[in-house]
Amino acid sequence: MQLILHYDETYREVKYSNMGLQDIDSKMLMGINVTPIVALLYTPVLIRFFGTKWTMFLAVGIYALFVSTNYWERYYTLVPSAVAIGVAIVPLWASMGNYVTRMAQKYYEYMNYKEDHVQEQQRAPRGAYNTYIIAFQSLFYGCFHLSFVCAQMPMLFFLNSYLYDLNHTLCNVKNCGTLSKGMLPGFNATVLQSLPRSINLIIVESVLMGTAFLSMLMVLILCGSAYRPTEEIDLRSIGWGNIFQLPFKHMRDYRLRHLFPFFIYSGFEVLFVCTGFSLNYGVCAIGLEKLAYIIMAYGFSAAACSSLALSMLRLPRQAPLLAGAAAHAILLIGLFCWAPQPRDQAQAPLLYLVAALWGLGSALNKTSLSTLLGMLYQDKERQDFVFTIYHWWQALAIFVVYLWSGLPMKAKLSIMLLTLVASVLSYLWMEHKLARHVLYRVPKIPKPRHKVRGYRYLEAENSDETGSEGESEQDSDGSQEEQAGPGGQRHKPKCAYEQALGEEDGENVG
Repeated sequence: MQLILHYDETYREVKYSNMGLQDIDSKMLMGINVTPIVALLYTPVLIRFFGTKWTMFLAVGIYALFVSTNYWERYYTLVPSAVAIGVAIVPLWASMGNYVTRMAQKYYEYMNYKEDHVQEQQRAPRGAYNTYIIAFQSLFYGCFHLSFVCAQMPMLFFLNSYLYDLNHTLCNVKNCGTLSKGMLPGFNATVLQSLPRSINLIIVESVLMGTAFLSMLMVLILCGSAYRPTEEIDLRSIGWGNIFQLPFKHMRDYRLRHLFPFFIYSGFEVLFVCTGFSLNYGVCAIGLEKLAYIIMAYGFSAAACSSLALSMLRLPRQAPLLAGAAAHAILLIGLFCWAPQPRDQAQAPLLYLVAALWGLGSALNKTSLSTLLGMLYQDKERQDFVFTIYHWWQALAIFVVYLWSGLPMKAKLSIMLLTLVASVLSYLWMEHKLARHVLYRVPKIPKPRHKVRGYRYLEAENSDETGSEGESEQDSDGSQEEQAGPGGQRHKPKCAYEQALGEEDGENVG
């Protein structure tokens, strides 16, 4: 809604000519898209410092801050708030991915609670969480994709009544679809029949502001802690230097390296459907007043099809991801060959169908990727690093889409199709290596380094030691066996003070 208002030449001249804000949109988009490039450096530190829940709360609060700046539109309000959103994007998504996975694991522990397991500190069997992770991720993405529908409410109930019809806005547009170049060349510089009254804009912004505050309250009140307080302390006590380094060390794991192309494509496809397809195919053919309906068709389809990821409960885990990739590959080839006629309302059903099928592929793509990461990395100490890497690559892909906005449509489609093919081949090779039981290398998470207080003492470990998850589990099992005495009874290690007393007693007896 904001971009359409600012696009209109008359609106900008009347409202912003005396403020020097004619080019404000380009600066805001740059702040939102460029800032996440450095998110890998600070996201794990934020999550470990504030905790998973409070990182989500802080990020949603930054979105509320961005909405509030529209009450007072100036460079020093809009641009800093756009940069703040760019800073919050990766922490928000990384903490949400981590939180949903942790809730699935905690629900398994609740459903399978046994007193003796708690006392013995037994680990859950490998793969025990998978069923709950699949269900939780499917439910989450089903709700998330509805946000594409809700986001069109201001367009439907407010802005559409001010728009010219397609005969005015598209009068100079000659080519659509695969023949187009850039962001809909020839689109009329005026799209508003009359300028909205300021009081109407304030009402819409107030509704959005209320929604943002409601989101903050829901996170604050309804979301419980992802970890117990002692676990939160231990997660931070491994050292801030280690927390900074571990995302980079996790990239040595071949499982993540083989998923990088899919992470990139995931960022490409969601922004392409909201910009390239919606504008160069949808708006170009049936007008700007139908833009909201195209995005809503995509959102409803993606929300409904997210439940198809539950097929992982019965089918091999690669089935939904490959099915979504196949759907997008067919659509990309079809879009490469299709050039809709400008100002032709008869093409509306076909455009809505393509948007719905794209939503099918997006739902399978995003739900399957998050579920797969939760299944591959069930160690709660490394999930925030893994989801940070995933959403950082997504943010880089979105930045690339922002840079290629001036390319011909055929070049955009070709890049996406090549990326998709590389993603599928890389993923299949990863599954092949896992089937052959090729060892993967993940960094060992250092044990908490508590300070010496009173008579407590705990040795620090070298955080640079690496090994597979299986090896780390064996190390922990071995240390537990060393502490077990005769008859399998566990003995608590003596502290330094008790050892000194034992030595003195031995000397006195001698």
